[in-house]
Amino acid sequence: MGLTKSEIFTEEQNKMALIAKAFGHPARIAIIQHLFKINSCVCGDLVNEIGLAQPTISQHLKELKNLGIIKGSIEGTSVCYCIDLVEWQNAKQLFMQFLEQVSTLEGDCC
Repeated sequence: MGLTKSEIFTEEQNKMALIAKAFGHPARIAIIQHLFKINSCVCGDLVNEIGLAQPTISQHLKELKNLGIIKGSIEGTSVCYCIDLVEWQNAKQLFMQFLEQVSTLEGDCC
């Protein structure tokens, strides 16, 4: 397996790729939507809500937490997760700038 050569890309390009990868799984999208809906969550609630096994949910939560989109705090024997609103706004702004690019070409190019 070859290297991705991520060092040849900008920090923004690498960050966007990581976010896109995290958003590339429907379970992670469902987790994010559920966290926004209730504003906090215990991992066990996600198992019931999403319908996947606990280890699978935990893996998806780990990916989202490593990215910084969610954060967690330990409450007794459970971990409570919520959206990190600062990181969410940063990701939103990054993608909005990317999606709002306008071509300077006149007419159709193809």
